[in-house]
Amino acid sequence: MVVSREKTPTAQETFMQMAQAAGLRGRLLVTLGLLVLVRFGVFIPIPGIDRAALSQGIQNSPFLGFLDVFAGGGLSAVGIFALGILPYINASIIMQLMTAAIPALEEMQKNDGEAGRRKISQIIRYVTVGWAALQSFGITLQILRPYAVDPGFTFVLETTLALTAGSVFVMWISELITEKGLGNGASLLIFVNIVAVLPRTLGNTIEFAQAGGRAVIAKVILLLLVFLVMIIGIVFVQEGTRRIPIVSARRQVGRKLYRERTSYLPLRLNQGGVMPIIFASAVLVLPSSLVGFASGEGAFSDFLVSVTNFLQPGKIPYVIFYLTLILFFSYFYASLIVNPVDMSQNLKKMGSSIPGIRPGRATSEYLEKVINRLTLLGAIFLGLVATVPTFVEGATGVTTLQGFGATSLLILVGVAIDTAKQIQTYVISQRYEGMVKQ
Repeated sequence: MVVSREKTPTAQETFMQMAQAAGLRGRLLVTLGLLVLVRFGVFIPIPGIDRAALSQGIQNSPFLGFLDVFAGGGLSAVGIFALGILPYINASIIMQLMTAAIPALEEMQKNDGEAGRRKISQIIRYVTVGWAALQSFGITLQILRPYAVDPGFTFVLETTLALTAGSVFVMWISELITEKGLGNGASLLIFVNIVAVLPRTLGNTIEFAQAGGRAVIAKVILLLLVFLVMIIGIVFVQEGTRRIPIVSARRQVGRKLYRERTSYLPLRLNQGGVMPIIFASAVLVLPSSLVGFASGEGAFSDFLVSVTNFLQPGKIPYVIFYLTLILFFSYFYASLIVNPVDMSQNLKKMGSSIPGIRPGRATSEYLEKVINRLTLLGAIFLGLVATVPTFVEGATGVTTLQGFGATSLLILVGVAIDTAKQIQTYVISQRYEGMVKQ
């Protein structure tokens, strides 16, 4: 993880490599092709549903609008990809929690190498299929059935199978993008879904501003300025790192004496990137997904309905629970990505140390303290980004951005930055390959 000061590729060099380098160009084309394929699948309709009535119902429900954003309009279009990548994300959350709680899974992930990671990935796929089937059944009963032309058993069975198959296919596409394309497949799919809904959201906002006069236009401009400030803050925090100085010991190889070298250990302010926001949003979708299984009367059904009403987007309980989840997943994801003990051992093996800190346990404790502080600052920032625009929307009364808010904004900027960094990494690798060939 120790890096040296290398020149970051310029935009001109990056675009030239994307056009000329066969490997990078191939990955780019694969990514674009698969993303377009997923967007086509959103508009493959499920038969037997009154789409006009369902679209109107989604517009009148803040929660369904929020869910429709993450599905890229697939819910309002009643396409076979209406669930999108959310079941896969939920399954990943479940498996990460189980890995931290079950020693056998933790051992498999840490010590079994690539084979262990493949086994865990296979388990995540099975969990995704099961969760997609449950969520499809719940959505069919709770959301789609009231708008069905013939809401019988055949409709429920066919719709559940279609939504489940679509979700599993999207999961496969996301893994292909991660393996053979550019960026993280799940994050890119959510990115594309949000971008697909953005023109409609902006169009509704413009119409709302034109119909309301100057006062409403001023409120819309104020809200857009808040979003602009949030974008600047997101970029600043996503790029923010704490550089811990590292000193490499003097060593002799043969007759050659290597002097002490000074480098740095970069620790990101936001270790989890955009994933804590995505995970927290996915968890908030769970109660509404379970409502369909308890459709009817009873204590459990009443409890699920009350929880769903309690966690309506924009309300105070929703915001508090959202902030708590963001804080939890920020620390949880940071613990998965960065291990202070492993970092301390690697520095010791390399003959490197942090000035003023003893190697070994003292180094790991120091790194853990720094990581915890950085994670707390990053989580506070994520919480501010997730809540401030929501309060501004409530204060201004501009509700046309329904579903698209700070969460979507953070995902857009965060995924764009992460993907750009991966492209720069490929460009740097191409640069070194050219030097070796020369």
